[in-house]
Parts: sequence; C-alpha cells; structure tokens
Amino acid sequence: MSGTYHLPAGSAATSPYDLVITPESAGWSHTGLRILTLAPGESRTLDTDGFEYLVLPLRGGCIVTVAGETFALEGRGGVFDSVTDFAYLPPSSEAVVSSASGGTYALPCARTERGGLPARYGPKGDVPVELRGAGNCSRQVNNYCLPGTFEAEQLLVCEVLTPGGNWSSYPPHKHDEARPDEESELEEIYWFQVAGEHGFGYQRVYGTEDRPLDVLAEVRSGDTVLVPHGWHGPSVAAPGYDLYYLNVMAGPGQDRAWLICDDPAHGWVRTTWDAQAIDPRLPFSGKEAP
Repeated sequence: MSGTYHLPAGSAATSPYDLVITPESAGWSHTGLRILTLAPGESRTLDTDGFEYLVLPLRGGCIVTVAGETFALEGRGGVFDSVTDFAYLPPSSEAVVSSASGGTYALPCARTERGGLPARYGPKGDVPVELRGAGNCSRQVNNYCLPGTFEAEQLLVCEVLTPGGNWSSYPPHKHDEARPDEESELEEIYWFQVAGEHGFGYQRVYGTEDRPLDVLAEVRSGDTVLVPHGWHGPSVAAPGYDLYYLNVMAGPGQDRAWLICDDPAHGWVRTTWDAQAIDPRLPFSGKEAP
C-alpha cells in the first residue's frame, strides 16, 4: 500500500515537469501539484483550466505573466534559506513562467468552480512564519496560503521545516470528515526536500477502522506522499538531516477551513510542550517569528 501513496523522486515526472500530480492521478477530486525546473533563459506556458494555482519559487527567481499582469518574483536560494514571494494564478487563464537565471518552482493547485479572484502578487514580507511545538517536536511553518494569511478559493499551501532529529506533523492528526467547527474534509500532498547529499526522513500515514490505510515511507529529496484520508504523522527528520515539506491541501468545503482532529491516542503529547523550550535552531530563515 505504501507504493500507491509514496511516489519516489522522478516516478511521477511528465515532461516538462519533474512532478505532476492531478486529482485523476491521485485518485481524488480537488488537489494537485507540479514541480517545474527551468534552465537559464527558459520559459513555460501553463493553462490553469479549472484550477487556481500558486507559483512558489523553491530555488531561484522568475517572471510570471498572467491575465495582463506581470509579477517579478525574487525567489530564494533554497527552501532552507528563507520564505519567498509568490504569485496567485486564477482559473481559466494562461500564465507564462520564465527565468533568466533558472530555478525550480512549485505549482500547487486546487480545482475550483468559482473563478472570482484576480491574479495577485504575494510579498515575501507578508508571509507569516510560525514556530510550532517544543523540544524535539519543534518545527517552523511558513503559512503562504491559508485562511487568514492569503485569500484563495479552495487552495491551502504551507511549508514545514523540521530540524534534524525532530518530529513534525505530530501528534498524528486527520482532516477527512466535514464536521462543523471541528474538522475539515481535505486531501493533502506532502512534497519533500532533505538537507544533505544522503539525507532522509520518514512519513507515516494510517487509516481508521472504517477506512484502512497503512503507509510508512522513507522519504528523500523529490519524494511525494499522498494523504487521501486517515491519520498522518509523524514526519521524522533523521538526526543530522533537516527536513522540508510542502503541504498542498484542498477539499469540497465552501468555507475553505483547515480544521484538524488529533489521534486521541496521542493528542496528550501537546500538553508536554508548555514545559519545554522551542528548538534554538529555529527559525531557519532568520525571520522573526511571534
């Protein structure tokens, strides 16, 4: 079962993309992700069709032209260096992504039937950086496109950076049922980068009695794990190797909420954090976090 939901680097590549996940290929309804690498001076055209997208630089900057607007994205040297600026692409539009110096770009997307938001620029300085957990559960979350941080129709996007030896996405949690004020129904993609040539980590996903699922995947740079339902976590950074993952979520709910439910067997762990300090290696970017 791990093979169905763990996609090693390169296994879901479709030229010109390093990774292509569509709702159809994932076996669900709403969420997708493409990873695009451009050589210096190269450009690609993207038809957004019935999806809203972000253009999120992972390495390098780029120019995004869409719907009569041009956005110059400064980008960054790499995912552990800093947060980045980004661009929002509305559905039913044609976008051109080009880069004079080359780079790699995440293109997370969500199916939407609304189409009421314009193309927009997301400044780097407006991206909230959050430090969650404590002790060896400390991690950094870059909240690009979540409720309250950036307006979208269905799409939710954040990054999680976990120092080597720490656990994140913990306690295990789920968001696969629509329960008002308690839980949202969201599909989720994890896309990984690991610091160090031989770096690795682990990702756990497991189902409920009614909807069984059993994934324990060793993940390396460029790997993807799909979470169609069930409890997910921990994401484990092996000692010596910092772990990054991009989270992409979307679902059918019209209120675009992100509400999670902890596994009741492990939720008590949160109560231990008040007595522990946040890992001093955080934040990675050097940006001040509240």
